Amino acid sequence: MSLTDIGYVKRLMAAHGITFQKKFGQNFLINPTVPERIASECGASPEDAILEIGPGIGTMTQYLCEMYEKVVAVEIDRALIPVLAETLADYDNVTVLEGDIMKTDLPALFAEHFAGKNVTVCANLPYYITTPILMLLLESGVPLDNITVMIQKEVADRLAAAPGSADYGAVTASVQYYAAVEKLFNVSAGNFLPAPKVDSAVVRLRLYKDKPVKPESEEMLFRVIRAAFGQRRKTLLNALSAGMGDFTKNELSAAITDAGFDVGIRGERLSTADFAHLSDVLFCMKNEK
Repeated sequence: MSLTDIGYVKRLMAAHGITFQKKFGQNFLINPTVPERIASECGASPEDAILEIGPGIGTMTQYLCEMYEKVVAVEIDRALIPVLAETLADYDNVTVLEGDIMKTDLPALFAEHFAGKNVTVCANLPYYITTPILMLLLESGVPLDNITVMIQKEVADRLAAAPGSADYGAVTASVQYYAAVEKLFNVSAGNFLPAPKVDSAVVRLRLYKDKPVKPESEEMLFRVIRAAFGQRRKTLLNALSAGMGDFTKNELSAAITDAGFDVGIRGERLSTADFAHLSDVLFCMKNEK
């Protein structure tokens, strides 16, 4: 049984009376070296547990089961649950849960399935919901060591971008607050069935146990980041003026200067640490009003 053999995959799905679900962003891997490499480079140790989001027919799940002590896979497509029961029948260290990860109570899931375990997320994420899933995982507070995901190459480049680059944006600064991001390798569209219209890439997020950036207010930090990139072509001052109406333009100008930046700087020049510093100035200014 090869879950990357096109003929076998088509026969398997036909036997279960199912088709590829475009609404779930399903593109199954047909190159065995890709899921094996993702599983082996996800950052986990053999005794660790894995949370897989969207296992599909179990192509990467099999490798995860062979490499790690425990695997919990959350699949949104009800029709794939019996398929997974068949393809993963030889493994006794996997639990398949039917559900939408965006509606899952993650703390409850971790308490039930991962108590006392180091946990890494390893997944081939649907393109249409990549960022919401990543932010859900990062903001949930559940104890994760790594998040290793295959996503659209353009998004991967954005997550790993450095300040000042064309790919750097709000999601970059936000994600890099929680984790160190490393782009591992690219995956061309021809490795999938059906083939997507864009290439993919695998990124690994190593979550900080102790964040190097510690703002006075996370809420203010993310407000500043969102506003700074809300109107990207404008200067930081003008972008903040448009997105933070509770401050006057003079106050924002003073805050930017007090934080040590030129008033004409653009938001994409600031690192996550820079944004945190500016947010601290604004937080203190707001509390003094």
